[in-house]
Amino acid sequence: MAASSEIAYVFPGQGSQKVGMGADLYAKYPSARAVFEEVDETLGFPLSKLCFEGPEEELVQTINVQPAVLAVSIACLRAAQDAGGDSLPAPAFVAGHSLGEYTALVAAGVLSLSDTASLVRARGQLMNEAGSKKPGGMLAVIGLDEKTTQEVCLQTGTHVSNINSPGQVVISGAEENLAEAKKLAEASGARRVIPLKVSDAFHSHLMEPAVDGLTAAISGFTFRKPSVPLVANVTGETLTAAEAIKRELIDQLISCVQWQRSVENMIAAGVTTFFEIGPGQVLTGLIKRINPKVQVLNICDAETVGQAGERTRRALSL
Repeated sequence: MAASSEIAYVFPGQGSQKVGMGADLYAKYPSARAVFEEVDETLGFPLSKLCFEGPEEELVQTINVQPAVLAVSIACLRAAQDAGGDSLPAPAFVAGHSLGEYTALVAAGVLSLSDTASLVRARGQLMNEAGSKKPGGMLAVIGLDEKTTQEVCLQTGTHVSNINSPGQVVISGAEENLAEAKKLAEASGARRVIPLKVSDAFHSHLMEPAVDGLTAAISGFTFRKPSVPLVANVTGETLTAAEAIKRELIDQLISCVQWQRSVENMIAAGVTTFFEIGPGQVLTGLIKRINPKVQVLNICDAETVGQAGERTRRALSL
């Protein structure tokens, strides 16, 4: 089916993983099985086994979880395209949250799956190394507006790293600074302040030691013009040129993910239905909080893949 101006594909990032993800897709859909086999061969070890069986403490390591979420997301996409056939429309835009932006590059034909798996594996290693040099973490601040959260960060030496939806902002920083930020955010009226289960302070200046390495890694791959506009994390604007996408990936490492702005811009451009493609339903929840009027269809396992075509037909007929 031709691209629909009403459709966007969005891909989740780190934090959406769970042990067992992708196993039912591998068993049921040859196209999904081919994805896992390609990524396993590219990386030189059975990442698929880690996705399906764990252990969790190994899966959640940044160097492993990034290619794992990528592989499961593309397996969902390929299986849905095969199962849905002409009833699954091509998107007008693609976007991904943090790591998910790399998955979006595969969906848009900017990079091959094999190249992207290699790149995100390198990205995970570089982020681990940066975190060893400048340790830190992340907090989700619930119930404060963006301006107040920015003020908390200015006073505590932390950084706004994700603007996810109205009333949900994530901050990054060194652990001692985050402890101060938690107290100040709660004193400023935050309903909850939740430590995230991540090993480092992503999307902040603490990732700067990884910039040169990621720049070098990106230079080793051939980026193509996207077949579908990519909505960038850093600005929320569309990118249609390979060089601009390379710059985006480097900037994204140390910059705030503007997820709310990205979604709002896609809606303003005519998108009424989002497909969250990949493990979990994190983006589904965020998008519904950003705009309850839009539809979000989740494709995360064999059951939802099988329903994708019919759910799409119903959504577009409303």
